[in-house]
Amino acid sequence: MKPLACLSTVLAACLCLTGAERPRVGRAAVAAMEKSIDRRLETVVEDPFLLLGMTRGVYLESYGAVFTAEVNLASGPSISPFRPKISKDDIVKLRLKKLERLPALKSAMREALVAAAGSLDTVPAEERLVVGVSLFCFSWEDSSGLPSQIVMQAPRRTLLDFQTNRRDRSTLEAAVQVQEF
Repeated sequence: MKPLACLSTVLAACLCLTGAERPRVGRAAVAAMEKSIDRRLETVVEDPFLLLGMTRGVYLESYGAVFTAEVNLASGPSISPFRPKISKDDIVKLRLKKLERLPALKSAMREALVAAAGSLDTVPAEERLVVGVSLFCFSWEDSSGLPSQIVMQAPRRTLLDFQTNRRDRSTLEAAVQVQEF
């Protein structure tokens, strides 16, 4: 009986020292949500946003899940040996196109938050879900009026309540914190 007690004590001590506590949210669930956000951003409009790299997510114990992406709202002309300078007219057109597409991006980000609330069922309801998108611009672009980054976050419980029709859209809009930098 003593060897078994000693073995269990040593095993328990090893688990404590290595921090082998199982995470609430596994990497597989976060990776699946990353792919879901990528698909959502790439298919939000007829002329899809250009996703630069892939969405990355991380679960932070006692806080929630955070997902980040980098997006180019619209493609435009580029500088090359055959086109050493971009015309002012092209710069204006690109800026207007990006401003026009900004609401669609914000809508896709809100939808991604709601979808994450339903998919990441191991994230505790009192924790938060966050989607942050950095917006790409060339140095020659006129980015006035465009944020360089948008961060949206909300408690998972609120997002779930909206998803299950226990809250209406206006309540969701009020609960989602939006920061533009």
